[in-house]
Amino acid sequence: MNKTAVGIVGASGYSGQELIRLLLRHPQADIVCYTSRQYSGRAVASVFPQFRGLTDAKFVESSPETVAGDVVFLALPHGVAAEYAATLLARGKRVIDLSADFRLKSPATYREFYEHEHPAPHLLAKSVYGLPEFYRDAIRTAELIACPGCYPTSILLGALPALRLGLAEPTGIVISSLSGVSGAGRKVAEEYLFCEVNESARAYGIPKHRHLSEIEEQLGVTVSFTPHLIPLNRGILTTIYLTAKQAGHALEAYREFYRHEPFVRVLENLPDTKYVERTNFCDISVRHDPRTGRLVIVSALDNLTKGAAGQAVQCFNLACGYEETTGLL
Repeated sequence: MNKTAVGIVGASGYSGQELIRLLLRHPQADIVCYTSRQYSGRAVASVFPQFRGLTDAKFVESSPETVAGDVVFLALPHGVAAEYAATLLARGKRVIDLSADFRLKSPATYREFYEHEHPAPHLLAKSVYGLPEFYRDAIRTAELIACPGCYPTSILLGALPALRLGLAEPTGIVISSLSGVSGAGRKVAEEYLFCEVNESARAYGIPKHRHLSEIEEQLGVTVSFTPHLIPLNRGILTTIYLTAKQAGHALEAYREFYRHEPFVRVLENLPDTKYVERTNFCDISVRHDPRTGRLVIVSALDNLTKGAAGQAVQCFNLACGYEETTGLL
């Protein structure tokens, strides 16, 4: 079988690096284009020594008109990604976008949460939300795949079964998430310096973190969401509190719901970010608290893998007709 030529736009960010790591070992992917404005002209392996001996390619400047590859991954900031997507689609490329530009269906909601007009609203109806566990069939034929955010992935995989199976009420949902610092992206900012983050934990984005829009659109309900920054390099731990309806068999119901999903592990023990690091797994456990009448769901994933690049590769496999787990196990 011929390999699929892929391009990575924004290959020098954290998600871009993770895409390189996963796709270099992917037996059906051939990375033909690595773009980075910051490192243009430099060898990929000189910027990121972990790739020594794996590629002799160089980073190049990019424009939507010149990016190579039959499938193009966009690891760009929101707003910029949409400009690339429109041109790439017109050139006949399939686009897997890791930004927030095509996750929402409403331009008005995008404007409310991202504080500017959507650059390509005509493409919103065309995009498919890249959460394979719930949109697998649509992803297979999609030309534009919008990969979920890291927080939403941990929350949706945790909460959607409870709502769809009628285990919990759709009101009064409270969500608390803890994220490693790489979730903020590879940038220089005072609040992410080592001395500011180490030995510290803080909440932020209250009451209206940008990912809230995506979470609520997919859940179809209003929730309270509080994200926290903790001193980890990578990883997200999410706890979801719902009012139980018929939760006595919740753990067994979750096991059955995800029985055929290769990257969701339903556990007896509570999840730990240590055991999902650098994997495409989301670990989930469920507890019913009869004292409070609450259903408590805990999920853990790596924000750069299942929360970003790994999930993008999972979508790539589906879109190209490869085994879904290829390059990820």
